[in-house]
Amino acid sequence: MRATLTQGHVLVVPRSHADCLEALDEDLGMHLFRAGHRLVRALRRSGLPCEGVDLFLADGGAAFQEVFHVHLHVLPRTPGDGFRIKAAWRRPGRGELDLAAGKVRQGVRALAG
Repeated sequence: MRATLTQGHVLVVPRSHADCLEALDEDLGMHLFRAGHRLVRALRRSGLPCEGVDLFLADGGAAFQEVFHVHLHVLPRTPGDGFRIKAAWRRPGRGELDLAAGKVRQGVRALAG
């Protein structure tokens, strides 16, 4: 069964298998997003309804990844198209933001080390 979220919804799927973004070769990841960028430009010139675009890549089950092969959704958007991601937004305090930023910096340093 094939499904579409909006008219003109396109998937960018690498031929090489990687079940998650971390497992994807960085050069291939750059190519994936470059292809997504080109498709955004193509959709805006296609004549299909496209007043905006979402790029969506779910990475892991907690992010609602259902197909465990990295792929990028390119979704043309129009007002009232019915597609939405519902989120419960909250405003963390400065201390929580600083703590999270420090942990991200540690992760970046671990990659470089």
